[in-house]
Amino acid sequence: MSNKLDVFLKKNLEDLKGRGLYNVIDSLEGPNGPIITIQGKQLINLSSNNYLGLATDERLKKAATKAIIQYGVGSGAVRTINGTLKLHVQLEEKLALFKHTEAAIAYQSGFNCNMAAISAVMDQNDAILSDELNHASIIDGCRLSKSKIIRYKHSDMDDLGRKAKEVTESGQYNKVMVITDGVFSMDGDIAKLPEIVQIAEQFDLVTYVDDAHGSGVLGKGAGTVKHFGLSEKIDFQIGTLSKAIGVVGGYVAGKKELIDWLKVRSRPFLFSTALTPADVAASICSLDILMDSTELNERLWENADYLKKGLSALGFDVGKSQTPITPCIIGDEVKTQEFSKRLYEEGVYAKAIVFPTVPSGTGRVRNMPTAAHTTAMLDQAIAIYEKVGKEIGVI
Repeated sequence: MSNKLDVFLKKNLEDLKGRGLYNVIDSLEGPNGPIITIQGKQLINLSSNNYLGLATDERLKKAATKAIIQYGVGSGAVRTINGTLKLHVQLEEKLALFKHTEAAIAYQSGFNCNMAAISAVMDQNDAILSDELNHASIIDGCRLSKSKIIRYKHSDMDDLGRKAKEVTESGQYNKVMVITDGVFSMDGDIAKLPEIVQIAEQFDLVTYVDDAHGSGVLGKGAGTVKHFGLSEKIDFQIGTLSKAIGVVGGYVAGKKELIDWLKVRSRPFLFSTALTPADVAASICSLDILMDSTELNERLWENADYLKKGLSALGFDVGKSQTPITPCIIGDEVKTQEFSKRLYEEGVYAKAIVFPTVPSGTGRVRNMPTAAHTTAMLDQAIAIYEKVGKEIGVI
């Protein structure tokens, strides 16, 4: 190893550990369900994005197994050569129905969607208005486009309106996009989509919503855009197949012309091997379940409300969450790491979230209740939170 690289790595890793910013990666010894096993220890799992418990659903397992037997374990090529299986077409048709759009395109991950879609449409002659708390994949997608990036204050519609007026009236840009998460993953609050659409219509902005944490959760499962009845007003609906859907991958839904363009100009679609048959088949099965019944969605919200009320009653700061995402905001990063460690020792897996994932000084443990948790599990978790919270001095 290069000596300079060795010095750089050791110095900076030690610095991160000293400031409570070093993330230790745990490996699970079984499925990622409501109870997980790490190093032989069983823990109540409050850190998974498996909102509806579908990642371990037997119906999805059977669909994936059947697809492997019929198509093999890999798709064998990029989509534009001969990696497009009949299953991929079926998935995209299903996604369009699910999101109430004309068409959809599937990608290998939600992160890939934002890298693909933004840069395929926006360039150095354009500008992007981006919420300051947007996901890292949105930030990177904006950078890749080489557009002028203008951040507006989080969910501040006055600031968005002022900046939209200024940038469009400048005459410097061919197109201007406004881009936001539908649900903000660290705080659980919902974007003000009706107001964003109103501003977009006033200034002819391209509208782009990343609904990774809204799909399967809001709008009876159809997502944040459907929650507000705005399916006809949003140009780009971005989603993931790896959270509520329970598998892996991502998608963009919108007008047919947009999807046609992404199929010929978005680089992750053109240059990366297609989603595996098993993942595609399991995703189709998951979407069928969500479109046939709202039972899992309703159970998710019941559990989320129960946990949020329990933690709030103990005095924890759960922020302004409007969704199942339930942060317990501690602040100090070292104390946050200590709090998470003690929860683990007592039987709850709730991972510490610190800078740079959240702003410095806003460390938190983020709780993600799912439809698969029982009331008994949540009661036990709340009791442990009370014990550890008093011990650490955060309540």
